[in-house]
Parts: sequence; structure tokens; C-alpha cells
Amino acid sequence: MRKYFLLVALVFAFSAAKAQTNLQEMYDFGRGHLVTTLEMFKPDKWGSTFFFTDIYHPNGMAVPSEFYTEISRSLNFWQNSKLANLSLHVEWNGGVYANNAWLTGVEWLFHSGDFSKMLTIQLLYKDISNNDNIPLQVTAVFGLQNLFGVKGLLFTGVADVWGQELTWEKYIETAPGLRVLDKREETHWVWLVEPQLWYNVGQHFGCPNLSVGGEVELSYNFAGGPHPNTMGLNYSNKGFNVSPCAGVKWVF
Repeated sequence: MRKYFLLVALVFAFSAAKAQTNLQEMYDFGRGHLVTTLEMFKPDKWGSTFFFTDIYHPNGMAVPSEFYTEISRSLNFWQNSKLANLSLHVEWNGGVYANNAWLTGVEWLFHSGDFSKMLTIQLLYKDISNNDNIPLQVTAVFGLQNLFGVKGLLFTGVADVWGQELTWEKYIETAPGLRVLDKREETHWVWLVEPQLWYNVGQHFGCPNLSVGGEVELSYNFAGGPHPNTMGLNYSNKGFNVSPCAGVKWVF
């Protein structure tokens, strides 16, 4: 659950300096638990601020056991120039059981005349705690409003590729309650693509804040999210993985 609202909220940056916030409640079918996501985007005369927080509820528990947060600041002091679509970018990522990371770089916004089609490309230097061997991340954030001409149908998402040295440990159970290390492997690159599709069902009964939809998390060597009953990193996340989600979204 990442940066999905960013592209939609960017539209408001060109009309009003107003914060845009949404709350999502999704069920992750791949990991078998609920995820609560809070996102906020706020433009101003110096650029914009964006953050989201994922709160994981393993086994359906109301009390969260883990969370993950990203907060970023785009700096643009030349919004009325020919370089208005170019911004400087600084970002922090981290959470419970997650590597803290600082990212700095640049981003460029592509958009249609009415901003119904938008794409942001970010080229970032990524400083991950205890892991500086490949300090690079490329991010694309995209959004298409009224997809296929259907009012209220939104296709949006994010794609990340970054360098990270990961050690994957697989354990096997040799006796009841006893697990031993079976295999250890190292990887160097991670990619993550998370497209979302939302439909504004509330427009049909006087509640335009409400949408239903979902996402599909496509990942390669991604160590993310809570994984109960495992030791070390979950070996199942090595290589290519798919994790579909479905839920509701409320825009404040």
C-alpha cells in the first residue's frame, strides 16, 4: 500500500494549496491479514509533502504488530518557470522490522493537459542502514482517472527498483518445535510493482468519498510485511511473488 493517492492529489497542487488525505482498509490475500493505510499529500508554494503509513494486522487482530512509513518532500522553487515539472526530492522510509533508508534525488512530472493522465519518474540515491553497496532507486508513480471513459474508475500505482544486499535464510523443521537452518542465499536487486484499481461507488448514492477496489503486489526479492511463524526473512519472498489485495478507501 504505497503512493497511490499521490498522482491524484497532484492535480490539486495546480488549483489549491490544500491537503488531501485518504484511509484504506485492505485484506492481503497473499499474506492472510488486514492492512490499514493512511496517506496524505499537501502542496505549497515551495513544493509538496507526502506520507503514508501501512499498519499490519496479522491473523485479523485489531492490535497491529508492525508498521511501515514513508515521508517525502519535493522542493520546487521555480513553479512558474519552464522547469516547473522538475523537483528536488528527499525521503525517509522505515518502520518496525524494516531497514531505515534516506533517499535524495530528482523527479520529473509528465501529465496530460487536464492532468487526468500523470506519471512521475524519480531517480534517487538510497542510503539504507547497514547496506550501502548499491545506493540507487528508480521510482515511477502513475495515475489514470476515468479509465476507459468510466467516470470514477481510477487506475494508479507505483513501481520501484532498488539495489539492496539481502541474505535469505530457509529453515526446516527437524522435530516438533525444532527448526534448523537449511539454506542461505544472497540477492542484490529488488523490484516492486503495486498497481491499484478503484471505483467510486459512492457517487451513485451521495457519498463521493467512498471507493472500492484493490491492488496486486508484484515483487522480486522483496522482504516486506509481517510474516508470523518464520525465523529470519521469509524464504517464500525470494524470487518472484504475487500478493493480491481488496478493500475500501475513504477520501477526506
